[in-house]
Amino acid sequence: MLLLEYHNLLLKSILTERFNSATAASIDQVISDFDGVTFHISTPETKSKILVSISVKCYPDLLQHGAQQVLEREYGQYITETESGYDFSLMVDLENLPAEQEAKEDLIRRISLLKRNTMAAPFEKAIDEHHRLAEAAKGFNSETAPTGEGTEVMVIRYREEEAMYIQASHDRVTVIFSTVFREETDRIFGKVFLSEFVDARRRAIQNAPQVLYRNDPPLEIRNIPGVKDDGTGDIGYITFVLFPRHLTPQRREESISHIQTFRDYFHYHIKAAKAYMHSRMRRRVADFLKVLNRAKPEVEESEKKEKKTASGRSFRVQA
Repeated sequence: MLLLEYHNLLLKSILTERFNSATAASIDQVISDFDGVTFHISTPETKSKILVSISVKCYPDLLQHGAQQVLEREYGQYITETESGYDFSLMVDLENLPAEQEAKEDLIRRISLLKRNTMAAPFEKAIDEHHRLAEAAKGFNSETAPTGEGTEVMVIRYREEEAMYIQASHDRVTVIFSTVFREETDRIFGKVFLSEFVDARRRAIQNAPQVLYRNDPPLEIRNIPGVKDDGTGDIGYITFVLFPRHLTPQRREESISHIQTFRDYFHYHIKAAKAYMHSRMRRRVADFLKVLNRAKPEVEESEKKEKKTASGRSFRVQA
């Protein structure tokens, strides 16, 4: 199983090359990422100033949940006027880079994580809300402790027909993915993969988040506008329950990175499994053809010779 990287590899490689090159060069490249995210890295003014812009379909939803504050915290002095057609831009001056190599590498890493940091805002907000509710719940007993009911369900419509729903409570953070299965085989492979998530937690990984799958909307999101059950089974709802052990200051960043890439990870492995099955079937058909070719009877030499009837006519035996 492949674990997808959180950063954009092509963006990272371009920046690494430019930061370590003694000769400035022009750049104008559009980079596509998962979930319809697009980067544009260019040098519109001079070769020494690199402009990095990002376009995200759900950027208005992210702004409602603190994306601007997260980006200002992460990129600060590098934020510049947003490029036309994009949602957020950074400007890096190659003549004013940090002197230490370690600081340069850290800057490259942070810029290549631009998508991850943009999408992280609602998760950070939910985790902060969880800690606030958990602190407030310490003054209550088990019967009067606050529940997740009534807390905000953040809706992030990050794809055309799919969304993430995030809700915090005093004892957990619930993340629900809606995903569309275009084909029946995708639905079957999806159920197999998700059953493995559930079984892994039961068998070996006790600290893993709880994973639930259903075709109808979970109770937490049934009253949200736009959420409906069409009854066809084409839409699946995958629920992750993150417990306090996943939300500690030491683990929260890793948990955010893992959870927001789940949809890409999930569908990537569905496609990889289908490709593997097709290759196995093609190989098996090729083996069967070899067996059939070997089973074809050979014509004996005696049958190839001419034979004659009683009247003297000659004939040749056909194989």
